[in-house]
Amino acid sequence: MLPMRQIREDLKEIRHYYTMKKTFDMLDDTLRPVALLNKVQRYNSAMQNAPAKIYIIYAILYLQNTTQAVLADEWGYSREYIKLLNQKLCEYLQKTVI
Repeated sequence: MLPMRQIREDLKEIRHYYTMKKTFDMLDDTLRPVALLNKVQRYNSAMQNAPAKIYIIYAILYLQNTTQAVLADEWGYSREYIKLLNQKLCEYLQKTVI
């Protein structure tokens, strides 16, 4: 089981990857970030069987690079509730990511 600190660091790295995906793709012929791509694949695979709310939190916060505050405003929820969902995402990943 990965430590929670590692899950959070990995999620930040995954967010950065998807934010800069066009650049990563453009450089793919020159230099492939194999470790990063493997990490992205492991986390995406873990999310395939996630509950709907956990899945959508992952997709919006980390694949689409939306902040918790913006998501709370868009969905009409409190920031605390989105923070709680993100915590549940991290707990799910801690149990699921190999």
